[in-house]
Amino acid sequence: MEKKFIEIENKCRAAAETAGTLAVLSPADKDAMLSVCESALLDNTAAILSANAADVAAAEGAGRLKSFIDRLKLTEKRIADMADGIRQIRELNDPVGEILDKWTTAKGLQITKVRVPLGVVGIIYEARPNVTADCIALCVKSGNCVVLRGSKDAYNSNLAIVTAVKAALVKNKFAAECVQLIEDTTREGAEAFMRQRKYVDVLMPRGSASLINSVVENSRIPVIETGTGNCHIYLEKTGDIDMAARITVNAKVSRPSVCNAAESLLCDEEIAQKALPVILSALCEKGVRIKACEKTAAIMKKQKAAVTTEPATDEDFYTEYGDLIISVKVVKDIKEAVAHINKYGTKHSDSIITNNDPAAAFFLNSIDSAAVYVNASTRFTDGGEFGFGAEMGISTQKLHARGPVGLKEMTSYKYLVKGTGQVRE
Repeated sequence: MEKKFIEIENKCRAAAETAGTLAVLSPADKDAMLSVCESALLDNTAAILSANAADVAAAEGAGRLKSFIDRLKLTEKRIADMADGIRQIRELNDPVGEILDKWTTAKGLQITKVRVPLGVVGIIYEARPNVTADCIALCVKSGNCVVLRGSKDAYNSNLAIVTAVKAALVKNKFAAECVQLIEDTTREGAEAFMRQRKYVDVLMPRGSASLINSVVENSRIPVIETGTGNCHIYLEKTGDIDMAARITVNAKVSRPSVCNAAESLLCDEEIAQKALPVILSALCEKGVRIKACEKTAAIMKKQKAAVTTEPATDEDFYTEYGDLIISVKVVKDIKEAVAHINKYGTKHSDSIITNNDPAAAFFLNSIDSAAVYVNASTRFTDGGEFGFGAEMGISTQKLHARGPVGLKEMTSYKYLVKGTGQVRE
């Protein structure tokens, strides 16, 4: 490895050398570590905010989008929420050591399938400093060491958080080597990190489609793919229009930059004349730009609603905007809606608004996404909302983990086999 990347290898090695120690810690010891991490954030709020202010100023100077700034910016409340997230994780049941199955073979071997940590978990992520705290907490609770590699945009924030946590762990005589931050934020540094298969057991990318695709295509470390979120709301012909408006506004507007925000609205043509003016007017009042199909634009023009629309292209329906923009399409029926979502979506989160049980069942069974909703906002796809405390990301793949990657998804298993002298004939 090139000399300039030795830091990356050394930190990954240090995590690997500590993994065995962390894996056998008692639940009480891990909870004590998390209490230390929680206090570290609160005790160092001023230093973390000062570091974050430098990152935000640089991002504003570079002309970054408001949605980007929102993801990057920390406040006293957000830091307090990060600390509370650690507390919530601490209070969850420890998954390590859980017996998943147990049996005796015909030869008298007693086999126990038991949950164990993954080992060393690598994270490559973009400008979300809260992810730093969430990942540390989830990894400690699940007995894993973590190697963090954030973006240059959040470098000062991430460094302040990790510095505070590691200093507190050292002060309290815990294995601070279980938390590592790679300070090289170059593309070459990321590529060097992705070659550390000798020391890192699994790698999780969290961020834009380009980041995730880069990791999936170039990593030599096994990847849990946390996906982008081109999420949909579909108003079926029996659905309640006011409910649809409330859910769509929440899913699009409450935090448009996150992966569980809705990016597309589909509406059954049988209800479109009544529904679209109501829903799109509510969206426009919140400053949402409307990318409309021809049928949607025609309906809005005929209804003379005070809604400005822009023509939607095929590319728009593939797009995760991460901003106050939504694509809108009128569909013939639920079958067309399902086909559209499965074609253009990213297998993240999709919701149907309906009062028809067979329609709901068809949608639930036919949509190939990690989370499928009936009469609820896609914004609920979140580790905290699912009762996981937090999550490492939302996995849209189907191997090992799918949906919010919480504590149990941060483990694997092994077989403990006890005999009385048996040999195989």
